[in-house]
Amino acid sequence: MDNTGPDAPRDQPGPPNTPVQPNPYRLVPPTAGSTPTFVPPAPFVTAPRTNTLAIVSFVSSFFIGLVAIITGHIALAQIRARGELGRGFALAGLIIGYVATAVFAILVVFAIIFASAIAAFVVATDSSAAPGTATASSAPEPSAPLPTGKLGAANFDAGYLEFGTGAVIVDEYLDPMCPFCAQFEEANGELLLAGVESGVITLRVHSLTFLDRLSQGTDYSSRASAALTCQAALNPDLALEYVGILFANQPPEQTRGLTDAELVALAPGSVNIADCVESGDYLTWSQQNTETALTGPIEGAEIDSVEGTPTVLVDGVLYTGSFTDTAEFSAFVAAAF
Repeated sequence: MDNTGPDAPRDQPGPPNTPVQPNPYRLVPPTAGSTPTFVPPAPFVTAPRTNTLAIVSFVSSFFIGLVAIITGHIALAQIRARGELGRGFALAGLIIGYVATAVFAILVVFAIIFASAIAAFVVATDSSAAPGTATASSAPEPSAPLPTGKLGAANFDAGYLEFGTGAVIVDEYLDPMCPFCAQFEEANGELLLAGVESGVITLRVHSLTFLDRLSQGTDYSSRASAALTCQAALNPDLALEYVGILFANQPPEQTRGLTDAELVALAPGSVNIADCVESGDYLTWSQQNTETALTGPIEGAEIDSVEGTPTVLVDGVLYTGSFTDTAEFSAFVAAAF
């Protein structure tokens, strides 16, 4: 048989020394009554590819757990739909991602708790209560004997500055640094002065010092209260005028306040209070009065102790109206007659 003709199969050997070339199609010899046919080769089969997001999930699980969780779930869905590889990577990424996220959440919670505890400790240490709210501290240790008796308008034994001799007793608890006390003085200071001068009321001024914490370590409330006590002792007729002057020149909270020299310069009267202020004789007395007011009891009053400033009692009854409404306060005082 001649295998060199045009119909010879192409996968047969050629001339000598010529390599055999594979034929992608195979000739099927015809049978009786049929024609030759070519049979195509079997299709080329590729291995399934590994899902990209599964790898991303596994790698990111060591750094960002949330990314690992999101990409892991997407990867599992794509693997089921496409028949891809990488399920192990996706599962590992999910597990590590959830664990890492849970650990991170726990650490955040502990950090918040720790920060809150530190903040509470700092607040308690600094006694940073709201302005106008009284907080008691440990009683000051007196470096010298407390003053006793009376001098001018200062009643050292009773713990207040006393003005007038009227039948109605008005107790005014103030702090020189308290802005609400300044508002009360602006609205009602002249009314109280008129009541004292007309002889219808007795005004007892309790100058407190609990806002020392708002003067950057200068103890302005104590220094101003001591200066007011000096004025009440040495220039009693002008002491209430000095109260108004102190509030008219009141320094803002969280500042150092007025200096001792400035407090002296503001005091009217023929007797200079400079030596009295410089001696600091009434600092401890003012602080002791503050402790007494904050811890109580307050004799003859319907309240046990002072909780903030201004606090005003008329014959022991607490005034709860507006501190800036002169008419309302005047009617409250008048009701006691």
